[in-house]
Amino acid sequence: MSSPPAMPKSSSDGRQDAGTEADLSSAKRVLGIEAAALNALAKSLGEPFCRVLDVMAAVTGRIVVTGMGKSGHVAHKIASTLSSTGTPALFVHPAEASHGDLGMIAKGDAVFALSNSGETTELADLVAYAKRFEIPLIAVTGGADSALAEAADVSLVLPQSEEACPMGLAPTTSTTVMMALGDAIAVALLERKGFSPDEFHVLHPGGKLGRRLLKVSDIMHTDEELPLIGPGISMADALIEMTAKSFGCVGIVDAKGKLEGVITDGDLRRHMSPELLTQSVGDIMTKGAKAIGPEMLASEAVGFMNANSITNVFVVEGGRAVGILHIHDCLRAGVA
Repeated sequence: MSSPPAMPKSSSDGRQDAGTEADLSSAKRVLGIEAAALNALAKSLGEPFCRVLDVMAAVTGRIVVTGMGKSGHVAHKIASTLSSTGTPALFVHPAEASHGDLGMIAKGDAVFALSNSGETTELADLVAYAKRFEIPLIAVTGGADSALAEAADVSLVLPQSEEACPMGLAPTTSTTVMMALGDAIAVALLERKGFSPDEFHVLHPGGKLGRRLLKVSDIMHTDEELPLIGPGISMADALIEMTAKSFGCVGIVDAKGKLEGVITDGDLRRHMSPELLTQSVGDIMTKGAKAIGPEMLASEAVGFMNANSITNVFVVEGGRAVGILHIHDCLRAGVA
């Protein structure tokens, strides 16, 4: 059996160090070229960018994003970002479009075509279809005088930048700039539309992001689960309610459900005496107890409970007790 290859060792002549320096130099050069291109892109934005937003904001259907090759991969990402930020979008492959997928494009849509050269042959049928049926056509291209730019209703022309590939051939800088421009459009549309965290949560219910956007109302206990009693109740009955609901506390509410105070396990210890069970809850409760609203993010509620050294908190709306949240509810939901 052959032995595994040995790890490279630094040689006394520094050749290993020289290789490392060359690698880092190459990486930094690529990032420097692409960073410069992004700065140039930011400086180039103007009235056409705003026109693109006008067109997209007016769309009643979807934004059809398309591109071939590396531009197609970028188009996939842009379509996904638009969709997740409140602008419905889909990707249509330009070659497949010529074989039936043009049927995916309809009145009320807009076509968003990406091509660095602006002369991508596979886009021809899709562009012709958009023009024939008066579907708005937006172009992102590096060719200001290209066929795509001339056919488009509005064009975003990328500033001339060198590809990071030393041969100047592999799409690197150009695709980075396209993707960043797509992000800029998606975020600008999000802000123009006033896309809210609540709407964002609807589109992102899963994963860590979805958990971060959970609200207290999504996980709080309500109705019969609430440990609530009236202000004239004896401590003996309060203890029965506390034990039955298992939150280690009970809320005291008036006839309209307004939270007047809270009794916790800690209050019981502080008032422990032979007369405790015969006292009224009004004598024991903590008035003006800390509470939160149902619209608070669950992650904020965790911070609130930690800051106040409590493990559960009543949820009030308009002064009325509508729920209770235990820190274990947040942990079970993956909020920390």
